[in-house]
This record gives sequence, structure tokens and C-alpha cells, in this order.
Amino acid sequence: MLSLQTRSIIKSTVPVLAEHGTAITTVFYKNMFEAHPELLNIFNHANQKKGRQQAALANTVYAAAVHIDNLEAILPAVVQIANKHVSLGVKPEHYPIVGEYLLKAIKEVLGDAATDDIINAWAEAYGVIADAFIGVEHKMYEEAEAQENGWKFFKDFIVARKVKESENITSFYLKPADGSNVPTYQPGQYISVRLSIPGEKYLFNRQYSLSQAAKPDEFRISVKREADNDPNGRVSVYLHEEVNIGDAIEVSAPAGEFVLDAGKKSPVAFVSGGVGITPMMSMFETVATLTPERPTAFLHAARNESLHAFDQDIQKYAASMENAAYKTLYSDQPDGYITREVLKEMVDVTGDVYVCGPVPFMEQMIQELRGLGMAEEQIHFEFFGPAVALQTV
Repeated sequence: MLSLQTRSIIKSTVPVLAEHGTAITTVFYKNMFEAHPELLNIFNHANQKKGRQQAALANTVYAAAVHIDNLEAILPAVVQIANKHVSLGVKPEHYPIVGEYLLKAIKEVLGDAATDDIINAWAEAYGVIADAFIGVEHKMYEEAEAQENGWKFFKDFIVARKVKESENITSFYLKPADGSNVPTYQPGQYISVRLSIPGEKYLFNRQYSLSQAAKPDEFRISVKREADNDPNGRVSVYLHEEVNIGDAIEVSAPAGEFVLDAGKKSPVAFVSGGVGITPMMSMFETVATLTPERPTAFLHAARNESLHAFDQDIQKYAASMENAAYKTLYSDQPDGYITREVLKEMVDVTGDVYVCGPVPFMEQMIQELRGLGMAEEQIHFEFFGPAVALQTV
């Protein structure tokens, strides 16, 4: 339990963190990786290069300061981040390293303004927050390992099949190298893929949604090929062009909180943009299989038909259901955007909506769904990548 004095000091730093948070976390990552380059085997290099990881950590530190009197308020964010950590193999011994360099970065950026009292207060607060993460993650690791066919950290898988789904999305069917089955997972969860790319010094980690309903013997991920000059492209291009059937890759156990409540029978809608369709496929297939009578809508936005993955699969599942509607809009065509009018036509506002896609797309969809009168607990979403706050959410 943090003392009143410590909490008061932490709260006094809120305005400073609002102004200098990203500068602090940028210095933090730079110094930490220089001292501990082995951690580059864990962190997503693309998120570093794009500044997303720095912004995400700044958001987390700021939220902790704002809610220091009631850290329970940030528990949902802790759980979301902990899922990412578990899928990347973050361990308890990493936390003291992070704490050391975070405090050093605060001192470096703020200079004399970072008094001993402030540094000591943040050291104490970091210890409490780190213990919370370690506790949550320990439980997740134990649950993953205890599950039938489960494991923790990474396991070798073999690429059993590659299927081109659209001009820029390819699916990879992955089976355990030891011939075992895979653990079941909730529709919407993701796995991490860890790759050693020839010519690169450090390992690469990327998280991909599982894009089909749970199968006993395989996972499926569906990967968008990013531009060659995009940091994300280092992995996606390698997967598309260099990884072949029979090749081995390392895979983490399924994780994530953005999941379908498969027990419900009330109306549900899936609203996706671009590669955001991948977790929706797992959710939609699950509904079609388990509760085909459930009123369901699937609304997808893509640039054009050539970039539209899974169209025939969705049509097949929708045709097998009792009350399913499906619509796609292409932005290359006139009136090719999902508007409030389209949402009103397709979405039953008494049910639940799952939203996934690029950040601007999600912000717009969530805003329009709220405009239709939907409550917060009815709208479910998750942003691919680090836990960067949506601007309008």
C-alpha cells in the first residue's frame, strides 16, 4: 500500500507526465536497449521505430499517476497489456531492468525538477505496479500451461499450408512440430510468432489474430503483406515470400481479452476494416457453428475487391445461418464507406458489436455506434499493436 505522501507526490507529477511522457519513454527505451540489447529479442522493432511503443508506455505511466489513489481503475489496462507480455514471453526478471531505466529516464528528461522525493516516490509506485503485472502474468502463464495441450513461452510449429486469401493477405496453417494437438482458444484471441530472419541479429516478434474458430490440431493466422519500406514489412514480407510449407516457426500460446461471448444468443454484429477482418472470422465462424440461430450481421470495409479476404467463406457461413446479413463496401467506389446510415441499417442496437481495423476506422465506427445510442458495454474493440489509447474513446 502506497503512503499518502507517496501518492501525493505521484499526483503532483501528472501535468509533467502529460507534457513530457513520450520524451521520457523515448529516452527510456533508447538507454535500456543500449545497456540490454538482448531485450530486442522480445520487443516489436516496428512499434519502436514508429514510436507506438513509446506512446503506449507514456499512456500507461500517465494513467497510473492519474489513478494512483485507486490503481484498481487501471486493472483492465493491466490485463490487456499483461496478455501482450505473456504472448511475448516477458518474465519477472525483466521488471527490475525496466524500473531502473524508467527512473533514470525521468531524471534525465526532467533534470533538477526530478527531485529525490519524486524519484523515490516513483520507485515505490513502480514496485507496486510491477508486482501487479507480475502477479497477473504469473496466473496467465500457469493457466496456459495447465490447459490441455498447453504450454508457456514459445513452442515449435510447422507451416502445414499457405493459402492466398486476397492480393495482400495470406493464411498460414500451423501445426505443433511434436505432433500434438493445440489448446482450445476463445474466438478473437491472438498468438505471437517469433522468427529468426537470416541476416538479422535479433529475433522478431509479431502478434496475429487467430483467424478461424478453434480446431483441435492447428492454428490459422492470416497475415497482411505490408510495404517493403514499412517496419512491419520486415516480418510480413518474410512470411509471404520466404516461409514455406514445412518450415518451422516459434509460436506462443493464445492470449487476449478481445473475445466473443459465445454463450449469448442476442443479436451480434461484426464491423471490420481491412486486415481487421481476421479476428472477426474466428468469431463469425464460431457463431455459425455453435449458435446459427443467433441474429448476426457482418459489415466489412475494404479498398477494393482484390484486397477483400474471406468473402466466399463469409457468404458460405451466412448461408448456413438462420438470420445473418452480410455487406461489404469498397472505398474505391462511390458511397463506399460505412456510414451511420449503413450501421443503422445493418446493426441491431439492442445487441453487441465487435469492431476491428485501423485506428481511424475504429474511432469513426465507435463514434457512430454511440451516436445510434449504443452503450459502452455493447461495443467491443481492440487495437492491433501496443495499447495506444484511441483519441475519441
